[in-house]
Amino acid sequence: MRTASILLLLSSTLLAQSIVFQHATIIDGTGQVHREASVEIKGERIVGINLPLTRGAGTVDCRGKTIIPGIINAHGHLGVTRGTTTSPDNFTRQNIAAELDQYARYGVTAVLSLGMNHDLIYDLRAEQRKGAFAPQGAAIFTAGRGIGVPGGAPALNVGANQVYRPATAAEARADVREMASHHPDIVKIWVDDAGGTLPKMPREIYQAVIEEAHANHLRVAAHIYYMADAAALVDLGVDVLAHSIRDRDVDPALVQKMKQKGVYYIPTLELDNSFYHYADHPDLLNDPFLADALNPELKAMLSSREWRDKVRNDPATAKERQAFVIALHNLKAMYAGGVKIAMGTDSGATPLRIPGYAEHLEMELMHRAGMTPMDILTSATSVSAEVCGTKDRGTLEEGKIADLIVLDEDPLEDIRNTRKISAVWHNGLMVPIKRTNP
Repeated sequence: MRTASILLLLSSTLLAQSIVFQHATIIDGTGQVHREASVEIKGERIVGINLPLTRGAGTVDCRGKTIIPGIINAHGHLGVTRGTTTSPDNFTRQNIAAELDQYARYGVTAVLSLGMNHDLIYDLRAEQRKGAFAPQGAAIFTAGRGIGVPGGAPALNVGANQVYRPATAAEARADVREMASHHPDIVKIWVDDAGGTLPKMPREIYQAVIEEAHANHLRVAAHIYYMADAAALVDLGVDVLAHSIRDRDVDPALVQKMKQKGVYYIPTLELDNSFYHYADHPDLLNDPFLADALNPELKAMLSSREWRDKVRNDPATAKERQAFVIALHNLKAMYAGGVKIAMGTDSGATPLRIPGYAEHLEMELMHRAGMTPMDILTSATSVSAEVCGTKDRGTLEEGKIADLIVLDEDPLEDIRNTRKISAVWHNGLMVPIKRTNP
């Protein structure tokens, strides 16, 4: 059995040859399980599963361990927060590189930054694909700036150059065409009105975005809250609902239509849960798995009794709790109805949605809604890869990028076992994952 110290010599001895992970339980991202199996990688690619041992290959004994594909977050945000702040000043190379590295340490090997991106994101994506930016960090996929309306969502402290805000359908079409010149992986629109506190995107604008995006061979993901908005968007051909419906129980007719049209549903249960989760569970600060994800400012805030009391006494918290309950119920309905479920968290949009940690918590919440561990893992890998528009990631199959997580325990027995990470491999290289003590 090779030790971790030997594995880290990849740059000199193993990089030019195959590495075979042997005697593992392999969950390949397609819904299949391979027991007492092997997976071989060479360079940044997967050679295959259960192949004859290649002469001269390095071997890693994974007896008692489970291997899954790298996790893909189909709804995150990069460069929006730093410490406990949200600011346009946070959209920097250094901050984004740190976020990507944190994602990778937690086994999140790709993230779709779904809006609120400065156009710098396109340069960073291109550089990363050449190995020149955050080479060990999660792979970047992006919706670019995304499209809102003047004075509307997102109501966060982001710059004017991070969101398009067309006032007319003609302006919306022009914004889509400008965005298309950068080749985003998807287009994002904000339709929600934040409980009636912000202007809502008019139907003629989101219809224009959907039509123009499709004309430019781009798919559209919509930030929604209300069932009526979701139904209207699905009728007009939206490709992804990027949040849960949270105002009422979902209409079975909408579920059926989404299944027929192949519309993806990203529940982002962690969005509402994050508002109160750490106030309700201060003991989580003693969890080493969380500790490595907390910057000093955020840890100090979560440790504050004053902050916890403020959250618990805030009238908005009760609304978030109710929205979360409806979101759980509607995910169960979507899942039972055969709608394609992807995994996303909205991590990075606020400091409380913590990159890396949020994705493991999201999977636990998806299980609470009634999804099986196998279907959750498929959602967080191959289905999320489909939302990102990539055919290179999401499964452990021949020719795919060698993104994989070695786990000490089987997540099919308990989905929380995705947190028991022994090793992460990203682009065929081992990612340092040393945990910090709280």
